[in-house]
Amino acid sequence: MIIDLSMELSENILVYPGDPKVEIKAWSTIEKDGYYMNTLFMGEHTGTHVDVPAHFIEGGKTIDEMPLDKFIGEGAVIDVSKLDRDILPEDITGKAEIVLFYTNGAEVYLSEESAKHLVNLGIKAIGIDRPSIDRDSRAHRVLLANEVVIFENLVNLEKLIGKEFTFIGVPLKIKNGSGSPVRAFAIIKEK
Repeated sequence: MIIDLSMELSENILVYPGDPKVEIKAWSTIEKDGYYMNTLFMGEHTGTHVDVPAHFIEGGKTIDEMPLDKFIGEGAVIDVSKLDRDILPEDITGKAEIVLFYTNGAEVYLSEESAKHLVNLGIKAIGIDRPSIDRDSRAHRVLLANEVVIFENLVNLEKLIGKEFTFIGVPLKIKNGSGSPVRAFAIIKEK
C-alpha cells in the first residue's frame, strides 16, 4: 500500500511567513495552442519540501549535490501529538533510517538536544508535519551541519504509526538549491 505524504500545491497553500506566495498561471491551452501547460512561481521551501545543508550552513551542500539515497530509506513515525513540551531524546524510540514526527498540529518542536541525538543515531533524514522542525533554527543547524536532510509539511503521518514502511521524498535537481518541493510517499510493508 502506498500513502501519499505530500500537500497539494495551489495558490491557496499557506507559506512560511515572509516566503513568496505561490502563483500558478496558465501558459497555454489545448483550445488555443494545442497543448496545456502552466507556469509556476514559488519558493524552494513551499508545501511539502526538503531542506539541505546550504539552507543554513555556509558552504553546505546544495540540493543538486546531495546523493539520492539521502531521500529514501526505512522509516518510522513517532507520535508526539500528546506532548506539552518540545521533543527530547527520550521521546525518540525505535530504529529507522528516516524518522518522522507526527504532531497533529500540536505546538511541538524538535529540541537541539534531540537533533544531536538523531545525528548520533546515524539517521539520514527526519521529517515533521509542520512548516518547521524548530522555533529558532538550532535543530536545523545541528542536523544540516551533519548532512541530515529535513522534510517539512508532511501529511498523513497518522496512517503510518506502528507500521513498517519505506519513505521516498525525492527533490527536484535545482542547481545551487537550498531545498526543493518533493512528492513524498511511503510504501507500507505487507506482513
